[in-house]
Amino acid sequence: MDSITQAILGASVAGVCAPRGHRRKALIAGAALGTLPDLDVFIDFGDAVRNFTYHRGFSHSLFILAPFSVALWLLLKRWWAPARAAPLRWLAAIGMALLTHPLLDAHTAYGTQLFWPLTVPPAAWGTMFIIDPLYTLPLLAGAIAAACAPQALWSGTTLRAGLALSSLYLGWSWVAQATVEHHARDALASLQLQDARIFSTPMPFNTLLWKVVVLTDDGYLEGLDSLLVDEGELRLVSHPSDTNALREASDIWAVARLRWFAQDFVKARVDGDTLIVSDLRMGYEPTYVFSHAVARRGNPQWKAIPTALIPGAFEKRDLALVWERIWRE
Repeated sequence: MDSITQAILGASVAGVCAPRGHRRKALIAGAALGTLPDLDVFIDFGDAVRNFTYHRGFSHSLFILAPFSVALWLLLKRWWAPARAAPLRWLAAIGMALLTHPLLDAHTAYGTQLFWPLTVPPAAWGTMFIIDPLYTLPLLAGAIAAACAPQALWSGTTLRAGLALSSLYLGWSWVAQATVEHHARDALASLQLQDARIFSTPMPFNTLLWKVVVLTDDGYLEGLDSLLVDEGELRLVSHPSDTNALREASDIWAVARLRWFAQDFVKARVDGDTLIVSDLRMGYEPTYVFSHAVARRGNPQWKAIPTALIPGAFEKRDLALVWERIWRE
């Protein structure tokens, strides 16, 4: 999720966990800790593919953040009076502010390497878009109330209510995704593709309009499903992918890494002699957020090249079309 949401979530959980007398301090500390894992974005890992796939790695690992939260708590308990006064509640505040960050990130299509340094693919549950006002606003309202009147009983209630509402909305996203995937399975059964792999995720800023991607032998299917419109069977459009080139170049590190990172939900195309791999989970045909130039055709094999990110060309009207599509076929 976006860093603002993560900071507000960290502030909210820390504010709930800490004693009422420490609430304002907890809000500030929680916001800082909720932002901390995302500072890895400032690290240059060496090239475009490494920067893309190493982000949300070690700094988001539960194996790193859990012991780090304990170590930080021990340090604060020694040198900071509030942590000494209520040690267990501050341990909860620190741990929750840090650990909720990667768990929330795992709900996005980008995914999070929760179990780094294990080589399992990132957890990418895809139930939330990276920015969703309906998730963030209840947290923001609660945090503002708690900051304005930290000692008041009602501000603590507002803070907990904000967390409860945002959590319910997160739960709704799982229900919505299950509904969409049920629609997708029905459509795939009629195409004799009931065993195909699918990935579903919301379109920008909402959980009412969903994108579905289905892998096929020679490319992929893509469709949109609005939960507010009865459209009958989900309509899936076929798109090609140069699966032969992708397979031939898979011994190149950058290609293999992108396939691992996206769990094979990638599109390959050859532009001249250059192989370009796009992550199908983020964006919509023909524009994807993350497309990388990764290899050049040799004689006869593909050769590795310095990887480069090819930016997608999004326009404001694309968001207007998303909004319109929520309500209409």
